[in-house]
Amino acid sequence: MQPPAPWHRECDLTHRNTLRLPSRAQFFAAPTTLSTLRDCLMLARREGVPVTLLGGGSNVLLPPALGGVAVRPALGQWWLERNGKRTRAYVGAGVSWHALVMALSARGLWGVENLALIPGDCGAAPVQNIGAYGVELADTLSAVQVMSLADGKARWLSRRACRFGYRDSVFKRELAGSVVIIRLALELSFAPQPVLGYGDLAARVGHAPTALEVAQTVSAIRREKLPDPQRLPNAGSFFKNPVVDEAAARRLLQRYPEMPHFAQASGGVKLAAGWLIDRCGLKGQRFGAFGVHQRQALVLVHFGGGDRTGLKHAAGQVAGAVRERFGVALEVEPRTISA
Repeated sequence: MQPPAPWHRECDLTHRNTLRLPSRAQFFAAPTTLSTLRDCLMLARREGVPVTLLGGGSNVLLPPALGGVAVRPALGQWWLERNGKRTRAYVGAGVSWHALVMALSARGLWGVENLALIPGDCGAAPVQNIGAYGVELADTLSAVQVMSLADGKARWLSRRACRFGYRDSVFKRELAGSVVIIRLALELSFAPQPVLGYGDLAARVGHAPTALEVAQTVSAIRREKLPDPQRLPNAGSFFKNPVVDEAAARRLLQRYPEMPHFAQASGGVKLAAGWLIDRCGLKGQRFGAFGVHQRQALVLVHFGGGDRTGLKHAAGQVAGAVRERFGVALEVEPRTISA
C-alpha cells in the first residue's frame, strides 16, 4: 500500500516515547484539524489498516515494530469561556498538559495546579485519569469530546460517562480502541481552593498561595524527586499504588507500623508502591539496561540499549520482590501497546 499524503512510512517512534524504547511504525500521522483527523481515520478503515493512538508518549510501552498507522492527534488550540461565576477551558488533545496547567495558573484559575509537570498531551490525560498531590483530573474535568474510529462522528461524554477511577477510565476498558479523544472541557474557578494536604506542600507554599505559586512549587518538588525524561528516559510512575483490603492492611501494619496507607471510599486501603519497592532495597538497583531510579523507587529508568523485553524483565524483578516480601501485587501503570 502506498501511504497517503498525510501519512509517513516507516516512522521511527524511538523519540516519540519518553522511555526511548526502540520502535518503528508502518505509518505515522499527526493530523492538526478535526477534518484531517477524520479523513485519516476513515482512510485507515477503508484500507483495513489498524490504528494505534499515541499522545506525548509518556505513558506507553511500545513494541519494536508497530503495524498499521500510529496517529497522534495534534489539535493544539485551547480557549476559555466564562458564564457568570463559571469558567470553562476547552482544550485540544494535542496541547501540552504542563503548558496548559502553567497558563491557567498564571491567569489565576484554580483546579489543576497540583497536576503541574505531568508529562504528555492533554488527550492522554483522561485515559489514566492523571493525578498527583491529592488531585485527580476527574476533579475538574466536566466532559470529554471523542471521535469514533468507526464512522468519524464526534460526541461529548460527561464526566460520569467517563467512569473515572484510580488511574482508570472507560477509555481503558469499554471504549479502548474505538474512540480518539479530541477535546477536554475543564471546570475552573477564580476563587482560591488550594489542596495542600500532600507531603510538605503546605509548608513550602506558605500562607494563602496563588494558583501559580502552587503549580511552581509542585513543579519544583517533582524536579527534585523525578528524573527528567529528556536526560534519563522514563515513563514517570511505572507502578500503580496498590489497593488492598482492610484485613491485609492490618496485617502489614502490624509488621510495618510506619507504612504509608490511605483509606479508600471503596473500603480498601491504598499503599505506596514506591515505599514498598524502597523497603525491598531496590532503589538504585540496575537490571541490565533498566533500573530503579536512585531517588524515586516508583520510577524505572532506561540507561540505553534496552528494549521492551528487557524492561518487562526489570519490572518483573521489582514486582516479584514486593510480592515475596509483602504479599502485594504491583500493576504496571503505562499502557502496553500490541505490535
